[in-house]
Amino acid sequence: MKPLKTFALCTIATFCLSAAQGQGILKKIKNAANNAANNAANSVINPQGNNNQQPPQGNNAGTSGQNNTSGKNNPSNKGGQGLVTTPPNVNENLSSAETAFKNASYSEARYAVQQAMLGVEMEIGQKILKSLPESVAGLKKDEKADQVTSTGWGWVGLTIHREYEEGDKQFRVTIANNNAWMQAINLYFNSSYAQTTGGEQKWKQTKVKGYRAIIEFDESSGYKLSVPLGQTSLIVYEGVNFATEQEMMNAANVIDIDGIKNQLGEK
Repeated sequence: MKPLKTFALCTIATFCLSAAQGQGILKKIKNAANNAANNAANSVINPQGNNNQQPPQGNNAGTSGQNNTSGKNNPSNKGGQGLVTTPPNVNENLSSAETAFKNASYSEARYAVQQAMLGVEMEIGQKILKSLPESVAGLKKDEKADQVTSTGWGWVGLTIHREYEEGDKQFRVTIANNNAWMQAINLYFNSSYAQTTGGEQKWKQTKVKGYRAIIEFDESSGYKLSVPLGQTSLIVYEGVNFATEQEMMNAANVIDIDGIKNQLGEK
């Protein structure tokens, strides 16, 4: 309970002090940026500290450019294993937040709390990815396309993405906490009609495993199925080169919506 209590205290203190702390930090950053800009300008105009310096004359003319490497062709990178995926350690960051808070280092406490929440979200995202099936509708998952991203604040901006494909056929699953997407979906649900263009229906309301959903079709992009999971989260399925609406619905039904909803803590 102590870490959780500390977590809450850090968060409350952060919001109370954010305005005052933020103004001071922004002022320091602005001053540092101005100083850097002035120094850079002076170094270009007067590299030797003499505003009246004349360009080189006679035999010395042109020697200043002999060491210029701006035209050199630098080698391109051909190796390296990239960065190791290491989510922030939740317990270590909570401990750091507690220590920083006791020392009145509120900016450090805020950062540690944010990192702890980011670690929690990344862990949830990875577990949800592992819970997704290895294949859908005969399409195999593309491990290189797996993504988990988060802003680290209260599950706002958590996004989990997976793709399945075979040839020119593709099925994409995106699980997101995104207010903009939810607002767009609610506009669909609040409409009492289905859109048709040229006699062809473009979108309509439907259900996936008992959940209300919106299905759309576009000739260039294919099928899109959006399923809200609660107040803030939703799943978006995208199907490219699926033959029929029913085939798209069958693919979506393979995903364990209830399991995902529980892991996100949605009700």
